[in-house]
Amino acid sequence: MPDFEHLIYEKPEEGIARIWLNRPEVRNAQDTELLSELNDAFDVARGDDGVKVVILAAKGPHFSAGHDLAEGGTRKAEAGRKRVTSWKGGAWDGAEAYYMREKEVYEGFCLRWRDLAKPTIASVHGKSIAGGLMLIWPMDFVIASDDASFQDNTMYMGIPGVEYFAHVWELGIRKAKEFLLTGQPITAEEAERAGMVNKVVPREELEEATLAFARTIADKPSFALKLGKDAINAAFSAQGFDNVQRGAFNAHHLAHTHYRLTADGSFLDPDFAKRFKPRAK
Repeated sequence: MPDFEHLIYEKPEEGIARIWLNRPEVRNAQDTELLSELNDAFDVARGDDGVKVVILAAKGPHFSAGHDLAEGGTRKAEAGRKRVTSWKGGAWDGAEAYYMREKEVYEGFCLRWRDLAKPTIASVHGKSIAGGLMLIWPMDFVIASDDASFQDNTMYMGIPGVEYFAHVWELGIRKAKEFLLTGQPITAEEAERAGMVNKVVPREELEEATLAFARTIADKPSFALKLGKDAINAAFSAQGFDNVQRGAFNAHHLAHTHYRLTADGSFLDPDFAKRFKPRAK
């Protein structure tokens, strides 16, 4: 099995690969290295003809606390990492530097994982906050434990939503407005009623329930699975997702640029930035 610093990659049984987020000490906060490793891990699963379905799960008490703000919203060295989008280059400055990085590492990865040519399942427990949603929403299925909750709290930061703007497709228009504009968490049961979660199970049953669900996919021909997923994903484009995503991503970066120009260089609302204390390295 491949060796990662922030992930565990395994094949628990025939036809199934499982990737564990493994930064429990920071509640699986996503720094650049974790996201790059996750992209690599999905590539490993994609290239393995013995894998028909991929599970994304997490170690520790929570699925993901979102982006690791200890990185400060700046670029981290990505030497040796392959580019996954057409937004190439490295000698960036000003707003372009931040825009290009997030176009690659946030939006680019999410779109790539959404279209991975194998079915994917998010196995979610505990809290999933902001950037945590960007690991869940690109997956094809979501199995959640009964202690799971979901939150996009970016409005508190002065930002109009996470970079992968799938709120309406996941929750419907009115629930999406409630979720985004109030910034309040919703339970696994609420998410299931809205259609964002496929199944809610007791916490102690989550791992086995996810494997059982994966088995119901892995018994199909791999080519049929790829074609079926691709056909349904075409509905995202048919419903206007691509244009909505572009507009929302640009609005996200307009807000970042606004605060950098008005708040002593911070990329967040100054009141939120004052309250946020990056952990000690």
